[in-house]
Amino acid sequence: MAQHAHYAPPSALRRFLEGQSSAGLMLMGAAALALAIANSPLLPGYEALLRSYVGPLSVGHWINDGLMAVFFLLVGLEIKRETLDGQLSTWSRRVLPGIAAAGGMAVPALIYLAFTSGPEVKGWAIPTATDIAFALGILSLLGPRVPAALRVFLTALAIIDDLGAVIIIAVFYTAGLSLPDLAGAAAVVAALVVMNRLGVRRLSPYLLLGLVLWVLILRSGVHATLAGVVLALTIPLQRTPGRPDHGHTSALHRLEGALHVPVGFLIVPVFGLANAGVPILGLSAEALAAPVTLGVGLGLVVGKVVGVLGFSLLAIRLGLADMPAYAGRLQMAGIALLCGVGFTMSLFITLLAFPDNAALQAQAKLGILGGSLVSGLLGYALLRIAPRDRSGTPSR
Repeated sequence: MAQHAHYAPPSALRRFLEGQSSAGLMLMGAAALALAIANSPLLPGYEALLRSYVGPLSVGHWINDGLMAVFFLLVGLEIKRETLDGQLSTWSRRVLPGIAAAGGMAVPALIYLAFTSGPEVKGWAIPTATDIAFALGILSLLGPRVPAALRVFLTALAIIDDLGAVIIIAVFYTAGLSLPDLAGAAAVVAALVVMNRLGVRRLSPYLLLGLVLWVLILRSGVHATLAGVVLALTIPLQRTPGRPDHGHTSALHRLEGALHVPVGFLIVPVFGLANAGVPILGLSAEALAAPVTLGVGLGLVVGKVVGVLGFSLLAIRLGLADMPAYAGRLQMAGIALLCGVGFTMSLFITLLAFPDNAALQAQAKLGILGGSLVSGLLGYALLRIAPRDRSGTPSR
């Protein structure tokens, strides 16, 4: 009876973290399968399948431009919800993960640029990303060894990191713009905003216009996946009054809840399966020591630790933020290492940075896989042995 008296349903944040953790484990399996296929006699068939056309686009483009637009829709919904009604809704909650994310993007980019020159420089943003699903998947293996405050910190940091990646893609990886299509896309966005202002709470009109927006942005020269983010920012967060079938949820909450399972357990694993296949058997020392490989790998392993941990400790030392409750510096270092797992978004930026250069793509993917693996293993090991601060009070 006592147990039932103290029962409380899991919070939305807890359900989110548990879902992301499971999705991360699924993504690990997809990445391992892609590597196995790429280093087996199945490789020619694997590549031929991705190049084959279904309608106007190849299978690879449907995955990277179509399915990933849904992934970015979910990213945009999470950014909006957390900013307006969640862990990033107040300045005090944004300070530490925001500063950490800034350092975690700037330092890896600088390390990458230190190793590269010429056309290779276009990949500077590849090591700036953090894969939230992968990182939380590793955290799930550690159970209660990691304080809840650090899980929240990592989630908030990764969401801000995603926002940074979206801005980087929009600003630096867009070329050959079609003004008529951009004008049409702007008109669709205006219609979405008007619907929001008029109090339209049904999802179907937003999704139909979102499909039109995706087509126009695909044709405009801006990467089509950004249509998902733009659509997400127009989805209403206000509750739906007088609709008992919707309970206390908004259109944004309903859509976010509906997308978590297909994105986490289908779309992202399929993306990983389609893009993580790198032939690594028989690689030469030159490939392993290529500037792009080293720039990406060291950017993830070293740059993320220096950027995330260094900027965080500096902010705490200056009194701008508090150390997460029950967390020590070694645990913060472990979290910073996990931020070096940059799988999904890093692979995605690779495709944008080197669209017609298979050799540079392969080097970047090798750096991503190697850097993410090292970061994940070191982060897991450090968090497993790091003592937990049980004082219960945030420390400077």
